[in-house]
Amino acid sequence: MQLTIVGASGSVSGPVSPASSYLVQAPYEGRIFSLLLDLGPGSFGALYRYLDPADLDAVALSHLHPDHCVDVCGLYVAGRYAPTAPWRRIPLYGPGGTPERLQRAYEVDGATEPGLSIAEWFEHRVWAAEQTVGPFTVTVARVAHPVEAYALRVDENTPGGGSLVYTGDTGPTPVLAELARGADLLLSEAAFLGAADNPRDLHLTGADAAAVADAAGVGVLVLTHIPPWHDPEQVRDEARRVTRRPVELAAPGVRWTVGASA
Repeated sequence: MQLTIVGASGSVSGPVSPASSYLVQAPYEGRIFSLLLDLGPGSFGALYRYLDPADLDAVALSHLHPDHCVDVCGLYVAGRYAPTAPWRRIPLYGPGGTPERLQRAYEVDGATEPGLSIAEWFEHRVWAAEQTVGPFTVTVARVAHPVEAYALRVDENTPGGGSLVYTGDTGPTPVLAELARGADLLLSEAAFLGAADNPRDLHLTGADAAAVADAAGVGVLVLTHIPPWHDPEQVRDEARRVTRRPVELAAPGVRWTVGASA
């Protein structure tokens, strides 16, 4: 499978990157299946660089903070009003209450026609511990964050298929290493610097992410969700002091091939 970074900025969109959004693609039934992990501010417009958003097969939301989900509103608008509209309804996986949260974000009480409100437009599916999404098995684990939030493991269901884990937003928690055990790639948030007086159960440092990568035995660590007020190279340096594994930085347009069959 292939991972493409659509947006990597943490907490807000940044001067060189939209907020969190990650495109995961793999062959499926004679075509390419496209799963989008999160859709933060600025990422929907950037998505056009990589595919026609009408061709998305599913969207997965790690949690419902706006820097990870608010551009679902843009996807909905395009699906209704673009010249190629109406687009097909697609599954949208997320925590409980996702339709209501998006309805509040869009600030519309209801639609003039049944089935056309943002709460009804998608095929809303609440996260289960494990689900099949096209060519992938997606396993989730509840993580340490102020709202209901999940880390996601995506395994490609083919011989030689790759595996990646996306932490979403989380503070340090043992479930990350458990979920990421043996994964080819760990896409980890790293919003905090190590020397700061960081609040608990909110975000990771680069060093925290590296510790998870070592404990899980992952192939490569990719740091993401670094806010524009931090220097990404400083975050990576903190990670490299902890691990000898490859440590890379997420940036828009960067791609990784994950697994032998991608």
